[in-house]
Amino acid sequence: MNPNKALWEKGDFTRIAASMRESGEALVERVGITSGLEVLDLGCGDGTTAVPAAKLGAEVLGVDIASNLVEAGNTRAQSLGLSNCRFQEGDASDLLDLEGDRFDLTMSIFGAMFAPKPSDVAKEMVRVTRSGGRVVMGNWIPNDPTLVAQILKISASYSPPPPEGFVSPMTWGVEDNVTERFAGAGVPKEQISFERDTYTFNFPGTPSELLAAFRTYYGPTMNAFEAAAANGREDDLQAELEELFISQNTSPSPDATSIPAVFLRVTVQV
Repeated sequence: MNPNKALWEKGDFTRIAASMRESGEALVERVGITSGLEVLDLGCGDGTTAVPAAKLGAEVLGVDIASNLVEAGNTRAQSLGLSNCRFQEGDASDLLDLEGDRFDLTMSIFGAMFAPKPSDVAKEMVRVTRSGGRVVMGNWIPNDPTLVAQILKISASYSPPPPEGFVSPMTWGVEDNVTERFAGAGVPKEQISFERDTYTFNFPGTPSELLAAFRTYYGPTMNAFEAAAANGREDDLQAELEELFISQNTSPSPDATSIPAVFLRVTVQV
């Protein structure tokens, strides 16, 4: 099986996505979704940004490599009566089922960054976007002190080294890398802009309970705990992540968690 597919079909990312809904809606508002816009949401999960884009009147196609998330997204859209939002399985590095110059907006929020072959990903996003359209990415930033970058950094320190030729998804959080990849897809650097943005994880429970959700349902964290357990370091990983979650919680309520996470927002004018 494709290892990237296996990673995101592991656990149940919908449980984590539930804590990201409000920020997904806010980001879609900032991106400027309007009625009738043709939107591709790549690496969409179960629709954290696809669903609110459809609610604003866009025609949305969500594509994800994980079949369970595609199914969950279609279930969500149907339950909300969104006939303008559908989900299908696909690989961000090879969108073979999608014709070129189709979408007004191709967005990928913490999705395509995890696909292998990043140069191919950039080329595919540009190929399927019409001239005059936009590509918008949200990418976690390496070594950023906020939540997700630190989860991935800590998890990597407990995991075996990646296979030869592996390109870290975190390289998408480096502006020079992004510019180089889209340049390879034919986009001049002056048509690429960057800004720091924030996603907030809101969870109706304690930071320790949110960590438990990551440990139980989030593929990268699940893999890290399995690797740590094999080396007798499971408790060390738990303690390190628990300290992270508790220290970053900004909620005034003892029974709720709110943790902001900084990311790089990339806008490409095609």
